[in-house]
Amino acid sequence: MIPLEWMPPLMFGGLIVFMLIGFPVAFSLMAAGLFFSLIAISEGFFGMAFLQAIPQRIFGSVLANDLLLAIPFFTFMGAILERCGLAEEMLDSMGQLFGRVRGGLGYSVIIVGFILGAITGTVAAQVIAMAMISLPVMMRYGYNMRYATGVLAASGTITQLVPPSLVLIVLADQLKTQSGSADVGSMYLGAWGPSLLQIALFALYTFFLARIRPNDLPPVPESALTLKGWALWKKCLMGIIPSAVLIFLVLGTIMTGIATPTESGAMGAMGAIILAAVHGRLNWAIIRDGMTGTMRITAMVVFILIGSRVFSLVFQGVDGAK
Repeated sequence: MIPLEWMPPLMFGGLIVFMLIGFPVAFSLMAAGLFFSLIAISEGFFGMAFLQAIPQRIFGSVLANDLLLAIPFFTFMGAILERCGLAEEMLDSMGQLFGRVRGGLGYSVIIVGFILGAITGTVAAQVIAMAMISLPVMMRYGYNMRYATGVLAASGTITQLVPPSLVLIVLADQLKTQSGSADVGSMYLGAWGPSLLQIALFALYTFFLARIRPNDLPPVPESALTLKGWALWKKCLMGIIPSAVLIFLVLGTIMTGIATPTESGAMGAMGAIILAAVHGRLNWAIIRDGMTGTMRITAMVVFILIGSRVFSLVFQGVDGAK
C-alpha cells in the first residue's frame, strides 16, 4: 500500500528516471504519467473514468489553440534566416569592427547572438550557425578554447529569453490556461529587461577576463582587418538595418497591439523569405529545408505539451497540486 502523499515525489523521481534512460522529454512525461496512473488506479486514488479528461485537455488546450500557430511561423523564420547568410555577414562585419580590442570576437558573438535571437526565436539555428562560423576564427587567432566554447554556448541562452522566444509563447499559453491573465505581448515586454541584463553580464565578463588574462582573448591582427572607415560601417549597417526592420515587424506589432502573435509570426516568415532573396540565397532547397526543420521542431513542441497534459492531470489526481 503506497500512501497518497508519496505519489507526487515518486512521479517526479520516475520522470527523472525515464529521462536518464534516454527517453525524449515528451515521451518521458507521457510514460511517467501513464505508469503512475496505473499505480494510482490500483491503489484506489482515482478511477479509470478520471483519465477520460486527457483527450479533452489535449484537444481543448493544445490542438485547438490558435496561439500555438505562432510556433511554426517563428520556427520557419529562424530556419530560413539560418541559411540565408545573415549570420555570416553580421559576424564578419562585427568581427572587423571589434577585432582591434582584446576579446573583440567575444563581443561580436554576444551582439550577433542577441540580434539573431531577436529575429529567429530558436536556439538550434543560432548556436549551430555561430559555432560553425565563429569557433574556427577564434581558434585561429589564439582564443582560449574554454572561453570560445563557453561564449558560443552562452549566446544560445540569450535566444531562450529574448523575444520572440518560443519558450515565452509556450509559457504565456500555460499561464493563460491556468490564470487567464497572461498574454504574449506582456511576456515579451517583461523579457526585455532580463535579456539586456544577461547580455551586459556576458560583455562584462569578457571585459574583465580580457584584463585579467589578456593572452586568452587576443586582438585580431591588423593584417586580418581588411575593412576600415565607411566601408566597414556600411557593411555593419547592411546587416543591422534589415534585422532591425524584421525585429520591428515581429515584436513591435505584438507589443503595440497591432497584430496577434500568429499574425506577426506570419509577417516575420515572409520577411525572412524577402531577406533571403535580398542576400541572393533564396531557392527551393532553402525553402524545403526550412519546412522540414519547422515540421520537426513544431512536432517536438506539440508532443511536449501533450505529454505535460498527461503528466499534470495524473499529478493533480494524486493531490500533487496541494
